[in-house]
Amino acid sequence: MGTSLWDAVSQLSLQDQVFFAFALLVAFGFEFINGFHDTANAVTTVIYTKTLKPNPAVLYSAVCNFLGVLLGGTAVAFSIVNLLPVDMLIENNSARAVVMVLSLLLSGVIWNLATWWYGLPVSSSHTLIGSILGVGLANSLITRHDVSGVNWSKAGEVGLSLMISPLIGFGAAAGLLLVMKRLIREPNLYHPPGEGDNPPHWIRGVLLATCGGVSFAHGSNDGQKGMGLILLALIGFLPTYFALNVQHPELASDVRNSAIAINGILENAPEETTSLRADLAAVVADLEGKDSFAEISPADRWGVRQSIYRFRKQLRETPLSPATEQAIAPHRHHFAQAIEYVPYWVVFAVALALGVGTTIGYKRIVVTVAEKIGKSHLTYAQGAAAEVVAAFTIGLADVAHMPVSTTQVLSSGVAGTMWANRSGLQGETVRKIGLAWLMTMPASIVLAAGLFTLGGKLVPTPVPPQPAAAVVSTLDPSDVP
Repeated sequence: MGTSLWDAVSQLSLQDQVFFAFALLVAFGFEFINGFHDTANAVTTVIYTKTLKPNPAVLYSAVCNFLGVLLGGTAVAFSIVNLLPVDMLIENNSARAVVMVLSLLLSGVIWNLATWWYGLPVSSSHTLIGSILGVGLANSLITRHDVSGVNWSKAGEVGLSLMISPLIGFGAAAGLLLVMKRLIREPNLYHPPGEGDNPPHWIRGVLLATCGGVSFAHGSNDGQKGMGLILLALIGFLPTYFALNVQHPELASDVRNSAIAINGILENAPEETTSLRADLAAVVADLEGKDSFAEISPADRWGVRQSIYRFRKQLRETPLSPATEQAIAPHRHHFAQAIEYVPYWVVFAVALALGVGTTIGYKRIVVTVAEKIGKSHLTYAQGAAAEVVAAFTIGLADVAHMPVSTTQVLSSGVAGTMWANRSGLQGETVRKIGLAWLMTMPASIVLAAGLFTLGGKLVPTPVPPQPAAAVVSTLDPSDVP
């Protein structure tokens, strides 16, 4: 973690140190559970088409998940973080921030474990996002008597991606299977494998590639959700340390120089940019004479972060001409780098938790997806179609910086191939899964809100902040370096 981080942790009270360690344990536990809860979908097709035996399949998937987290970037992580404006963790007193973080973490773990126990392939994404919305709503209702504690625009974007991904999975997998039937005239692909049967070499290669692709994409997308959880815990407990990226000293001068350059561009812009230039002036003043963010006193770092937030928010909301936008574009990414970063130890630890979790407890979900959705055994073509669609859907979601559910995409893809192949669907299982999908978001909202409300009884209610202090940030994909 580094000496400076240990120093920051050592300044916490003993009680907060214990809660901090517990929060990290639960957050990594969520990602560990995610490994065997969601990744089971990726190995289902290779196991049930006899492409790989269970143990090699799971180890292969675990490695791909690990690599996906390491190489997948961090944009989705900040889509998760920005669902709950991190200012809320700072506006409240530290005790309530602790309760907030622990409530959303515990809610996610409880619901994921409960659904795994019953073999229901529900979405960890829905669980996590519902938990974040639950604590945000509960805190707002308690402290402000409104519902401003949730970034509703970001919640709408994320909710839309989670709603349409199962439809894409079902329709695209069904369509792909029908296309395969028309173009590939090999009957063995469309019948359940018999005793001693093995898939043709080319379909084995496709299934191996798609299993790896789904696992890699799952690690990239869901691993970033785990990073978002860890960041919420880190910001909640150590706001001054994680307010700015102190790991790269050159960023302070880069941000200041970019602010000066953008101000010069705006001086000659035909648009009304007075408020934008005022925000830039605050950033320049905050960083005057600073060669590194580490030179800013811990007490002032959050204020500097807020100055950068205000500028980025105002920049997104101000209509600028294409020429002005193009001139500003090369300078914007420094602002994102300064305040939206994930320490490498977090990336590596999440990758390890997800990879190791993949190797344990996967059988309950695998059996449900492979044996209980359709009325017949999974065929080679069905497995390939469902995996190809899942890999591409999740990969495209990564490019768009949107969190989607591996579980929903692949499970609905399997259902789509069963429908297209006229294999039949098991109505009872489909109803149970559908009900679980519908219940996941509201259940996790209620559970997280209940845990937060219960925990909040133990600490005093803070004075509601002034409206000017509440600065809501959203992730602008164009700002991601």
